[in-house]
Amino acid sequence: MSTALSTGSTAVDEGHRTARERILETAGELFYREGMRAVGIDTIIARSGVAKMSLYRNFASKDDLICAYLEDTEGKFWSWWEGVTARHPGDARAQMKALFSALGKWTAHPKFRGCPFINTMVEFRDTDHPGRAIAERHTRAVRERLRGLAAEAGARDPDALAGHLLLMMQGAYAGGRTLGPEAAARAIPSAAAVLIDAACGDQPR
Repeated sequence: MSTALSTGSTAVDEGHRTARERILETAGELFYREGMRAVGIDTIIARSGVAKMSLYRNFASKDDLICAYLEDTEGKFWSWWEGVTARHPGDARAQMKALFSALGKWTAHPKFRGCPFINTMVEFRDTDHPGRAIAERHTRAVRERLRGLAAEAGARDPDALAGHLLLMMQGAYAGGRTLGPEAAARAIPSAAAVLIDAACGDQPR
């Protein structure tokens, strides 16, 4: 997964970014690295170099900024997903394996700090928080995408495989770094491959 997704950064040239883009990039980097509760609005204003009035003109509240960060991150996540799966057109089994291979590499990245959406659900236990709602929606969408790939790959029980892979994905987010970068890069895709092949039967000849 790209560094841009894990840190919230963009590749937009400094001189052409709007105030909203600068605020969102700065907030994303701080939220991901330090946690959303730990980062105050004043810190974001100071780091982004925008006026307080400009921030509140673009984001009505900190919660509004958190939601914008999560929606921006979700867009980057799906771009990553599409980029990975596009390398294996028409081969859903290979697409699932490729996703976990890329995930293993992401967890080994020095700037990896877990899944932004899982982090959000841990930080905000209140089910009414708008950021948590986005994180829960994202999790459901990932499971549905995995279920679709499992069905295309001929899994005997696509729902079960999707659930198992989602659980493995979340476990990789939570524990990938504890394995060490080299071990994670090997263990995550190999474990996923075992699940996928067991659920989908023999490789087609």
